[in-house]
Amino acid sequence: MAGGQAPDFEAWETLMLQASRQGGAGVLGSLLTHWQRQASRPAIWCGCGERMSSRGWRPKRLWTTLGGVPFGRSFYQCARCRQGRFPDDERLDIVQTSYSPGVRRLMARAGSQTQFEQAAEDLRCYAGLHLEPREIERVAEEVGREVEQWLGKEQEQIRHTGGVTAAPQLAANTKFYISFDGTGVPVRKSELVGRPGKQADGSARTREAKLGCVFTQVGLDKEGHPQRDPDSTTYVGAIESSTLFGWRMYAEAVRRGLDQAKTVIALTDGQRYNHTIVQTHFANAVHIVDLFHAYEHLTGIAQLLWGQEAKAPKAWRNWLEAGDIPRLVAQAGRQLPASTQSKKTLLQQLHYFEKNATQMRYAQFRQKKFFVGSGVVEAGCRTVIGERLKQSGMRWSVRGANAIIALRCCIMSGRFEDFWAARTR
Repeated sequence: MAGGQAPDFEAWETLMLQASRQGGAGVLGSLLTHWQRQASRPAIWCGCGERMSSRGWRPKRLWTTLGGVPFGRSFYQCARCRQGRFPDDERLDIVQTSYSPGVRRLMARAGSQTQFEQAAEDLRCYAGLHLEPREIERVAEEVGREVEQWLGKEQEQIRHTGGVTAAPQLAANTKFYISFDGTGVPVRKSELVGRPGKQADGSARTREAKLGCVFTQVGLDKEGHPQRDPDSTTYVGAIESSTLFGWRMYAEAVRRGLDQAKTVIALTDGQRYNHTIVQTHFANAVHIVDLFHAYEHLTGIAQLLWGQEAKAPKAWRNWLEAGDIPRLVAQAGRQLPASTQSKKTLLQQLHYFEKNATQMRYAQFRQKKFFVGSGVVEAGCRTVIGERLKQSGMRWSVRGANAIIALRCCIMSGRFEDFWAARTR
């Protein structure tokens, strides 16, 4: 370098990385060829029972984390039913795809984290992979559906056997929390036909995705407040009926050690289907209606009575915090709005408190050092679902949304590597 000019260090890095990938791709191609030459060749049988015969060599371009690799393999066909197979593709986990398992893993992770266009750019920058956004979308959703199938098998096992083979051991004083909530996901118009919604004309633009989480609490913080165990939160979710979601939630709780827990707390927003899920699957749990949802309903009553800027009187808030719901309902119900619709709405709000009175004994719950807010699952609705599926301009198919939700829940629960290892067994 003339005159001691500083090197373009990044350019050097880029060139070396490209050379390393090109060299690695060549070595990988040689390894594949050697494996094919040395591998045992057992008889290939068709599903109909007939032995299959080789019909010659078929090439395809295989995209790996090191780059493109030429790959050829033998095509086998059944003389009776004409079904065909590529046994080497099956052994290498590349059936009906040109992407290696390593590339598909990266595509799934990237596609689950951000918009597919951004995922393509990230993979180009970080891994040197030049992939189309639509391909990342296709692969990410395929992997998400595989995750859902894996979880479904686990759920069926739990439903039929009542447990799992290796549930984690819980400490004796562990408080075991189950919490679930819902959030709207924008979907295609074709999947909203006939569904009521909150728009001015009564139509819907979203479908509710239900999200559940399980976490544990052992100790308290310095101020004596309950403290969630670090990294203890796992998630499940889908756009589905409350009945199916209840089983999904139950399976995750059993997997996490529900049967060992002496103290189980269910935190919900007090909706009817939440009561049904708790009564059906967690009958022995302490059911707590989230305090902040209760405050929202209390503010709604004040606004019905005194206008949109009104706040609930301090006495009402004190009664709520104390869990004195009968007194709160009696005092709030003394005044009724003039209009018929407002009166009906007020009575509905009062009924919310009446039907959830047992789940609103907040003073008692705090004395026992329980969480009384569902902040964990609400944060999950924002991070697990909202940050990926509710961005501007998005319109999902229910099938596609559920695939991405399954994938994100699996990754954010720390289970993706377990899934990936299990899928090739």
